[in-house]
Formats: sequence, structure tokens, C-alpha cells
Amino acid sequence: MQYVALLRGIMPGNPAMRSDRLKAFFESLGFSRVRTVIGSGNVVFETAKKDPSAIEAAIERALPKELGFKSTAIVRSQREMEALVKKDPFKGIKDEEPNYLIVTFFKDRKKELCTVIDLGSGRTPDFMRKIEKAHGKEITTRTWKTVGRILKKMGEEGA
Repeated sequence: MQYVALLRGIMPGNPAMRSDRLKAFFESLGFSRVRTVIGSGNVVFETAKKDPSAIEAAIERALPKELGFKSTAIVRSQREMEALVKKDPFKGIKDEEPNYLIVTFFKDRKKELCTVIDLGSGRTPDFMRKIEKAHGKEITTRTWKTVGRILKKMGEEGA
């Protein structure tokens, strides 16, 4: 099975969070074909394990010991990511200024929140504070373009 782990709060400036360190960390957990997508906590990998919740727990347990930080890990299968894109939640809305298309992923595997932010009338950090206040910290947000990049990376053969 192919999955993506979406790690919350990854900042590329922190050496412990760099893509090469994350890749090595995922490989140390026994995952194969590990690839990162745009240095912000998106890790594509394969495993024979079938329980995404157990995969999330294993990643979250090992992060502080191996890389020195805690993070929420949200895991989605390739099929789940394909289904999200196929739904076309932003149908008819252009992914260009002033629109900022984002998807918030929840630990609850059955839901994502797709949002259009008008950059002319608000700021992304304001939105993030509001959504975190409403839903807690077991969420992480990605741009719609990043979702597309993740799915493309999942589709690459022999990577």
C-alpha cells in the first residue's frame, strides 16, 4: 500500500525536519520507497501495513525519540488522495490570486475541509488560528497545489 504522511508544523529551516532527515526516519521505521514532497512534512511511502491509525501512532511515537520533536501525523492512502481530487471540491474556482485553495486534513479519516481564502480580505494565519480553535490540533493544512504534487509523486514509478 502507498500512503502519504502529512506531518503538522514542519518548518524546513529546522535541521531535524529537513527532507533528508525525514526520509531516513521513515526508512528506519521500515517503510519503503520513501519520498518527500516540497520540504513541509509530506512523506510518501509504501508499507504492507493496512491500518493507517496504527501507522500514525508509530510515526508519532518515534518522532520525539529519533528527531527530537513532536508532531501530529495524518496518514492517507493513495486511493483516498485520488478520491479527494476526483471529487473536485473547488470546481470552477481558479487556483490563482486572490484565491488561495487549501485542504485541512483531520485525524478523522472521513473528513477534510476544503476552503477558499480570499487573500484580498484576510490572512492565512488568521484562518489557521480560527480553524485550530474550532477543531483542535489534530489537523494539518495543505494547499490544493501541494495535494496535486503529492498525488503526482505517488503516481511516479520506480521513485
